[in-house]
Amino acid sequence: MWAATRSELVRLARPRMLTAWFALTAVFAALINAVMFSMGGADAPAAGPGVTFPDMATLASSDGLVVGLSAASSMFGIVTLSFWALATATDYGSGLVRLLVAAQPQRWKLLVGKVTALTAVTAVATVVAVVVNVGVAPAAAESAGTDTSSWQTADLPAILVQAWGNAFFAALAWGVIGLVLAVVSRSSAVAIAVGAGWVLLVESIVAVAFDGTLTWLPGTVLTSLAEGGNGTLSHPSAIGLTAAYVVLGLGAATAVTIRRDVTD
Repeated sequence: MWAATRSELVRLARPRMLTAWFALTAVFAALINAVMFSMGGADAPAAGPGVTFPDMATLASSDGLVVGLSAASSMFGIVTLSFWALATATDYGSGLVRLLVAAQPQRWKLLVGKVTALTAVTAVATVVAVVVNVGVAPAAAESAGTDTSSWQTADLPAILVQAWGNAFFAALAWGVIGLVLAVVSRSSAVAIAVGAGWVLLVESIVAVAFDGTLTWLPGTVLTSLAEGGNGTLSHPSAIGLTAAYVVLGLGAATAVTIRRDVTD
């Protein structure tokens, strides 16, 4: 198991891969803070796919320092989905999967190693998002004239840990979705297009068509999780549904990985 994980970590440690992943995460973390504070808390839906913008009361609350992490959760999710899909589909495109299966016939161990390695990198990427968010938010708030006095009395360590945990688990679920799509399609382009298209377009249309009643849709669930619960879903409900998506996704990926012929 460790050998499979180490093999994945070595391949993920390519400078271009990590630089692109962390850079995109940092850009979105900085951008969302600059935009949402400049908007001055303009009205926006409480939850749903894409980017959500909090109101002024939320920005000025004790949690306002880390609101950017939940506001851009779907953007972080797309980044994570893309790199999980890329890391998975590359094995099929390059033919490396044949060598891996020859070296480790128990294919489920290869999948566990990949998921473990990608989960570790996702955790680091989430740390990058938190650090950039905390660095940019005060300047963005000051520039927009937002009252941040309540930030000074907040329990900062607890807020940061909770914000990191919610953002990480939401991103992890998006990564698993990217992994499943890549395993099934063997194409990172298809996986990314389907995943991003669902978040940015399809789910928005479906949510409007059903008047927001389908609260179990992945974009809505993961946005609610990143926000620590909202008017659409409570935090425990979001955690439970996210766990269900992850379990079902990993189960599907395992079944396809074990049964698929990799010699063609």
